[in-house]
This record gives sequence, C-alpha cells and structure tokens, in this order.
Amino acid sequence: MKYEIKNFENQDNQKLVGFKIIDDQGRLFYIDKRVGIDTNKAVEDYISEALAMCQDEIQEWQDMFNIVGKQWNPNTNSFE
Repeated sequence: MKYEIKNFENQDNQKLVGFKIIDDQGRLFYIDKRVGIDTNKAVEDYISEALAMCQDEIQEWQDMFNIVGKQWNPNTNSFE
C-alpha cells in the first residue's frame, strides 16, 4: 500500500493528519486523525502516531474485499 499525506494542519489545539491510502489494486481510502500537539514532536512523529491510530480502520477497509468477486453456489452454500 501507498500512504500519501493529504493534509497536515493545526485545528483546535490538535494536529489534523490526513491520509490518502492506495492499495495494490488501486482502491482508495481517505482517513483523518487528530494528534495532540507537542512542541517536542517532529513531523514524522505526528504522522506515525496518526497512522497507528488508523490501523484498525485500514484493516476493516481491506477486509471488506476478501470475498468480493468470488463465485457463490447457493446449492452447496459455499464458494466455488
């Protein structure tokens, strides 16, 4: 997957970090997370922290494609 930063800004005393994620099939997923502002944090720290907060939602997005495109046989109640 590719992770592109779509926004990085201060909002309400928090850093808003937005990602545009492109999976290997070219599907897109957009997500934003807010991270507390800390003067000791580098840009990379904000991005890493925000990405860590996104992992469950990214995984849910990818999981929804697990059976898309598979053939279903209603007679055997199973995938072919």
